[in-house]
Amino acid sequence: MLNKTKDYITRNRLWPIVDVLIFVVITGGFHKLYWAFFSVGISQSGLNAIMEWLAAAVYSVSAWVDAHIFGMDIVLYPVNLIHFKANNTTIAINESCSGFKQMLQVLILFLLFPGPWKHKLWYIPAGMLAMFITNILRVVILSAVMIHWPQQWDFIHLWILRPFYYVVIFGLWVLWVERFGGMRKFIRADQ
Repeated sequence: MLNKTKDYITRNRLWPIVDVLIFVVITGGFHKLYWAFFSVGISQSGLNAIMEWLAAAVYSVSAWVDAHIFGMDIVLYPVNLIHFKANNTTIAINESCSGFKQMLQVLILFLLFPGPWKHKLWYIPAGMLAMFITNILRVVILSAVMIHWPQQWDFIHLWILRPFYYVVIFGLWVLWVERFGGMRKFIRADQ
């Protein structure tokens, strides 16, 4: 039966659909489990310290980029606040802004998705770094939004830049499938 299924999928060129379904199941399952775990109280798990550290790192790097690359006139406060003198507005970077969830999602996705372990060993950390850099870009863009279009901040934060994480994760996944993974390559290596 398994061989007939593989033959049917191969004959009808359905391996990309199988890969997408696996991606959806892993991603959907991750979201369900993460929010179930979060509702119990993530701070009780000891992960809160990691999230605080990541938030502080995002704050530091984003503030440096804001000030030194884009020349924004800012004041920094030790509780991860970036204050913009141009219009007297402030951005707070807390644990939910740390990018921890997205890094964990990349870790779980590529641990579970088929592909060679020799590539997973470097691709997973590279993907997590890509999430960190994406988060820096997100905060820097939100800084510019806060200065120039503060009334649009909520919309851009919630409906453009938050989903952008998932565009990047999907792009990392597509690159992985094209270069290293995917069920078709996994099935061939198994035979």
